[in-house]
Amino acid sequence: MPKFTVAAVQAGSKLFDTPATIALFADKLKEAAKTGADLAVFPEAFIGGYPKGIDFGVRVGMRQPEGREQFRQYFDGAIERTSPQMADIQALVKEAQINTVLGLIERDGGTLYCSSVAMGRDGEILSWHRKLMPTAMEKVIWGQGDGSTMKVAKSDMGVLSMAICWENYMPLFRSHLYDQGTQVHCVSTVDDRDVWLPTMQTIALEGRCFVVSACQYMTVGDVRADWFEPVQGTAPDTVLIRGGSCIISPMGEVLAAPVFNESTIVSAEIDLDDIKRAKFDLDISGHYSRPDVFRLSVDTAPQR
Repeated sequence: MPKFTVAAVQAGSKLFDTPATIALFADKLKEAAKTGADLAVFPEAFIGGYPKGIDFGVRVGMRQPEGREQFRQYFDGAIERTSPQMADIQALVKEAQINTVLGLIERDGGTLYCSSVAMGRDGEILSWHRKLMPTAMEKVIWGQGDGSTMKVAKSDMGVLSMAICWENYMPLFRSHLYDQGTQVHCVSTVDDRDVWLPTMQTIALEGRCFVVSACQYMTVGDVRADWFEPVQGTAPDTVLIRGGSCIISPMGEVLAAPVFNESTIVSAEIDLDDIKRAKFDLDISGHYSRPDVFRLSVDTAPQR
């Protein structure tokens, strides 16, 4: 099989300013193109933003008017799947000619979803995924996805899967993606902890796939709202999300090590034949699956 170059884009969105973030997306795509990337993976909630450090005025049994106004601004920054903003994003991907996985905040009716979209080099949507399980305070601002948006994307460089942030700790979801033959697992995240790297190594080893994890690097200065007062502090250079993007081989080897506290693009060349070499002794959807003992049942029907 041919070899490909994959890239994880580490940058912070302009929270509460979606037009500025789409302009930044365009710049980062061009930068990725200069690396010769066949695939560019962007972080979780890159379009629409990840409002780390604020609580939207929520207490148990209470909501504050100020928090409702904050949510209104966040709501207005989200985009719909069929919208001029999404069409602009697809046009930018087509211009760059790069397979792209992008984290975004999706608006559908009165509900927001943390989503990711895989697009081919021509900008066409290959797969659309809504985060199944928002974590902790995320439940306040995002709805839950369903099983209908868990399909892999078949691109011109192989089979791409998507899981957002802590969805990667859902073993049955991972199994569903492995069963679909993922070759490059694309992770959009804002998890900047030191333990994220061994998590990604475990998934690469388990699934015998490449893993490309893209995390935001975001500071208070990236936020376009005067009222924004996160618990981390309000100085413009205060780091809200410190990065840690990385690329892992099917044998768990670190092909591109995490980079912290700066905007960057990490990239690596991958050889899809390494997947075949790795599956010689472990194929958890094949000879290692023990279907006589274990069964996975997945409801992929859309839920309303």
